[in-house]
Amino acid sequence: MSSEAVELDSWSVGGIAPSSVVSPTDVPSLAEALVDAAGRGDAIGVCGGRSKIQQGAAPDALDVMIRTVGLDRIVEHAAGDLVVTVQSGVRLADLQVSLGPAGQWLALDPPEAGATIGGVVAAGSSGPCRLRYGTPRDLLVGITVVLADGTVAKSGGKVVKNVAGYDLGKLFTGSFGTLGVIAECTFRLHPLPPVRRVVTAKTDTPAAAAARVHSTGATPSAMEWNGQTLTVVVESFEAAAEIQAADIARAIDGEISDALPDDFGQLPAGQVGVKITHRLGALTEVIADIGRLVPNARLRAHVGSGVVHAGTDDGGLGWLDVLRAAIGKHDGQVVVVTAPDELKKDVDVWGPARGIEIMRRIKDQFDPEHRMSPGRFVGGL
Repeated sequence: MSSEAVELDSWSVGGIAPSSVVSPTDVPSLAEALVDAAGRGDAIGVCGGRSKIQQGAAPDALDVMIRTVGLDRIVEHAAGDLVVTVQSGVRLADLQVSLGPAGQWLALDPPEAGATIGGVVAAGSSGPCRLRYGTPRDLLVGITVVLADGTVAKSGGKVVKNVAGYDLGKLFTGSFGTLGVIAECTFRLHPLPPVRRVVTAKTDTPAAAAARVHSTGATPSAMEWNGQTLTVVVESFEAAAEIQAADIARAIDGEISDALPDDFGQLPAGQVGVKITHRLGALTEVIADIGRLVPNARLRAHVGSGVVHAGTDDGGLGWLDVLRAAIGKHDGQVVVVTAPDELKKDVDVWGPARGIEIMRRIKDQFDPEHRMSPGRFVGGL
């Protein structure tokens, strides 16, 4: 474990800089760092590649930043079982390279370049391929975490210590470092698809175009709309991929290629970015609400997954509450993903959350002193 001499301001979160940065290199040194912090009563932050450090609310306090990139080992790849165990500091891109020779991949495509495994799980990050493969919580089959007091807990796989009554993988996915530090993850893998075909078509009605795609009987891996063009990805053996792509192209008057657009799966540009989740059948209404309420919005819709990202450079966040009210009618939520610190401090970046009292009780159970990323998550958790 190393305690780094660094420019601490460069490790700030929401304008709050830590007093020190610690980089554990294995699970015992991570546990030791948390025991030491507990003895001092320090508030703990967690980061990996810092690709998502701007997400979430500013912490209430930050004394020690735990940097996980030293936890960089692929522990075990059981290729025959389509399972991999990997430490949390491994970069997703590096893991995919390692799995490639076995003809396998971890079927996650988050938009953040340089994302680490721990960061992807902690933020619950995913991309357009969630349509077919799901999100981190769907692929996670085991996890090792270290709690605020240094306790090492595991679930799934070969269990050494379990936390009775809790599915740790599901709890820690999307928890933003507020329950403990993710140390290792075990995932279910998928075979690399033999052939990929990409169909693109100009449309201003992506929901209607997607309905025509589904009417062909095709099973796309992803569908993304960038405000002008619907991109549909099919993956299969060559003959099946060719047939599906041809059927889709006829249905939506599209063009077929082998390559994804350069910006596929990326977040829309903008000083302010929000993520909108919604009822699957409400995409048309959601797009209309965003266009009406968010000035000069750029859009990325994960069609068929109930997710739309919007970005804008126009003004502040004065439209946020009105947009939340509109999206709420579609069983949806609006989360501020990126914004300047001076704007974020004046709003609730997460918005109202269902089940907040249950979440508070879980926080109390795992982090009774509220020292893990305090204030970063929903409801000030």
